Amino acid sequence: MPLSDRALEDVLIVGAGPAGLACAATLLEASDVHVTVVDAGAGPGGQYWRQPAPTADPHGVRPEALRGLHHDLDTFESLRARLEAGRSAGRATLLTDHHVWTVVADGGTFTVHAVDRTGGPGRDRAVEIRARHLVIATGAHDRSLPFPGWDLPGVMTAGGLQALLKSGDVTAGRRVALGGTGPFLLPVAAGLAARGATVVGVFEANSPRRWLRELGPVAANVAKLGEGIGYAAILLRHRVPVRARTMIVEAHGRDRVEAISVVRLDTAGRPTTEAPRRIEVDAVGVGWGFSPQLDLPVTLGCALDPDAVGTSVVRVDDWQRTSRPGIFAAGEACGVGGAALAVAEGHLTAYGIVHELTGSVPEAAATLRRTMARLHAFASAMHRAHPIPAGWAEALREDTVVCRCEEVTAGTVRRAISDRGAPDARQVKQLTRAGMGWCQGRVCGHAVELLSGAAPAAPPERLVSTPVPLGVLADDWDDFGAM
Repeated sequence: MPLSDRALEDVLIVGAGPAGLACAATLLEASDVHVTVVDAGAGPGGQYWRQPAPTADPHGVRPEALRGLHHDLDTFESLRARLEAGRSAGRATLLTDHHVWTVVADGGTFTVHAVDRTGGPGRDRAVEIRARHLVIATGAHDRSLPFPGWDLPGVMTAGGLQALLKSGDVTAGRRVALGGTGPFLLPVAAGLAARGATVVGVFEANSPRRWLRELGPVAANVAKLGEGIGYAAILLRHRVPVRARTMIVEAHGRDRVEAISVVRLDTAGRPTTEAPRRIEVDAVGVGWGFSPQLDLPVTLGCALDPDAVGTSVVRVDDWQRTSRPGIFAAGEACGVGGAALAVAEGHLTAYGIVHELTGSVPEAAATLRRTMARLHAFASAMHRAHPIPAGWAEALREDTVVCRCEEVTAGTVRRAISDRGAPDARQVKQLTRAGMGWCQGRVCGHAVELLSGAAPAAPPERLVSTPVPLGVLADDWDDFGAM
């Protein structure tokens, strides 16, 4: 089903987060191409600059009321204004509430298949967009690890807590705990505290001393240090305790979470013999970093490389070109490193497209590459400073659900490994169905991989990267089925 009278777009960007917005804004200023941006959200910004959905309700949530929850909002507003100027000039198209479920390469062009959900529930329709150049800026999703009680209502990812806060001014609970590892826990806790929630603690599994091994990248990125100090000041003002080398090992409750148990970890990352401490809560957010969204690049056959800790990311050259001609990638798909890095990569991607079209070498490219090198070094340091603790699985009981979709327990996974010889997550999946459900392993896949003890595996190919109604597939079949 064609999108419009335009038979072939110049550049199509999948994702309107920091990387996608930066790419679009720079392309509009540095070239005369037409740019189309597609995003699943209700508006641009991605997860980092998530905004409330537009509403005509005078009592609805307004973006200006939530400005304090965002970092570097001036950059977002500048990028969005430049995209809007391009739309007004007839050189840009922004398609929100469009969920891309696959991309097909055909003779040097790309056909993006999406579900248009702007009509509301039950009115989804199939959309196809053809383009000469494709930019993949699909971001990342929260990385989860199971523990007893993690399937209780009220237990969610740290990103889920932040999404509720930014999109609806909802704090999810009155007494909230944050756990896991990584700097992302701090802004989530700070945002919740600033909006009135009592944050009972931030339970960081690693020790801040690990950063002493990374002084070079820290010194080269003083702004990152200042950002962390700012969040720490908010937590101090709201008397939020931050407990290092401490891990949430259980959530308690009947109909929903009512309390958590936390334990101290030793220097090797294993639970100590101290008795767990029980804390009353009514919401929990847990985050163990992020996994890049790689469904589209894997389907398209783009080459991947491991990052500093072995996670697969898209391989790009010094113009953000992937191994497939005509396909570029920017942002977290190339490695999780934060919004500033994603913005820089978005700008460089735009210059890469200009270079490919005209042969010119924009002067700003060299500066961008230096900025990116510095931010990449910090991202690698962050991954090394916040590993998954060695003893994370020791809290798992035999009946702890690992795969929620298929209700596969830790005991079932362990027996597949010990009794049936499963060497990796792929074989565990075949033996137990862990990862075969609705989320296709996005939630449980990393945990199963860690339990198997195997080296990080290449991400699986998912020809359908997001749930698609059968009616939409039927509408799309005449064109897609013939390819």
